[in-house]
Amino acid sequence: MTTTAEPPVPAGHTTTAPSAAAPGGAVVSPGYDPRLTNEDLAPLKEQRWTSYNIFAFWMSDVHSVGGYITAGSLFALGIAAWQVLLALVVGIVIVQVFVNLVAKPSQSTGVPYPVINRAIFGVKGANIPAIIRGLIAVAWYGVQTFLAASSLNIIFLKFIPASESLLGPSFVGLSALGWISFAILWVAQAALFWRGMETIKRFIDFAGPAVYVVMIALAGYLVAKAGISNIDLELHTGPTLTGWASISAMVGAIALVVSYFSGPMLNFGDFARYGRSFAAVKRGNFLGLPVNFLFFSILTVICASATVPVFGELITDPIATVAAIDTPVAILLGGLTFVTATVGINIVANFIAPAFDFSNVAPQRISWRTGGMIAAVGSVLLTPWNWYDSADGIRYSLGILGSLIGPLFGILIAGYYLAAQQRIAVDDMYSMAPTGRYWFRGGYNPNAIIAVAVAGLPAIALSLFTSVGDYGWFIGCGLAFAAFTVLERVRPMIPQLDPSAPDVIVGA
Repeated sequence: MTTTAEPPVPAGHTTTAPSAAAPGGAVVSPGYDPRLTNEDLAPLKEQRWTSYNIFAFWMSDVHSVGGYITAGSLFALGIAAWQVLLALVVGIVIVQVFVNLVAKPSQSTGVPYPVINRAIFGVKGANIPAIIRGLIAVAWYGVQTFLAASSLNIIFLKFIPASESLLGPSFVGLSALGWISFAILWVAQAALFWRGMETIKRFIDFAGPAVYVVMIALAGYLVAKAGISNIDLELHTGPTLTGWASISAMVGAIALVVSYFSGPMLNFGDFARYGRSFAAVKRGNFLGLPVNFLFFSILTVICASATVPVFGELITDPIATVAAIDTPVAILLGGLTFVTATVGINIVANFIAPAFDFSNVAPQRISWRTGGMIAAVGSVLLTPWNWYDSADGIRYSLGILGSLIGPLFGILIAGYYLAAQQRIAVDDMYSMAPTGRYWFRGGYNPNAIIAVAVAGLPAIALSLFTSVGDYGWFIGCGLAFAAFTVLERVRPMIPQLDPSAPDVIVGA
């Protein structure tokens, strides 16, 4: 297999029919163990995504209510606007570098994130990072669906006044109107996901640019109402921080940007596998991250700044901003736009990841579609509306799992780039034979397991019991990278492959 759009099928391999996750078909060897293989997890036969498709993916990931609030909050830290912009640029460039590192192994082999982990954690051990990432995605899938439902509530209340009566007594913590909006969004997202990656690709190709059109129109409207001379980009109140205090705030802003993107950054291989070349993926990442995120952040701060002279108060929630305009067209267009934006990020960040991750656990019982629906059902059972507004709920429910994202990233990078030297034996990632290259010890690489514990436990403790906050990702990533590198040098487990071997893919 090569990195061209239609790689040749290796001798002895067969091509499956197109599937939901592999629209161009997958390449399967007769020797692939069914306990590790299905048509969604096997290496792709065709890799079709262009730079624009990757760019659109990041637009869908950035253009959301959460992204708007996050970007706007950075301008309220008490530092100058130029310092915020500098922190944004530095943070998003760090994300771009990390994303490119994660992209290469999956793009070169055509396999998703949980499968590439088999070369590092072992064919059985790869379920550890898959389950951790999948559970995080399930929780945030429910949160994002709840946020999108809030946008839909505003539309109902504006155009169907009688719906206000549905805001009365709640069931399991959510009003009848809340359940209706949540159910509509839940079904819509499930239907979109069920149609497969080609439909999802077309949706995100449309959703990102559509949000830009509305954001630009919203910014123009607010600036016209406020008067350009009344726009103040310093959103914070009180004195501006100086000296070491301002530097500390900038570093915190950089960490916040990286932490915000840590989820999709970790499993970006699920999308990079579709890239027609690594160069195309890198171009898409450049356009979708530094260029796109900076422009979106500038639009965000302009809109937020204009709310002060227009409405007499600072509003950093785009849903509340649209509601404050209080005109039917604005509420309908704005509400539907932010619903679309939130559906976009939910699909790419919190639906596809668990679909692959849960399918990896039992490929013959759990297809890509089934894995995604497990995540969707799980998101309802978690009732995110009951704990999303609780600091303790978020801290103890997601803080523990979130602190493990950094270690998983550090181990993957150390394993692929240092230990394996960017060489992957694709067929062995689908073998349960004790003689397989990635069987290690009983299907697990003990070095990877130890590194997760060595890095994950301190990261969890620091996140829960200290004020390190968003630095937990960096601490976990650094500790895991160092621990795994040392362990592989003291007791090597990952095989040193011959780059000239016909079954070895070389990413370098």
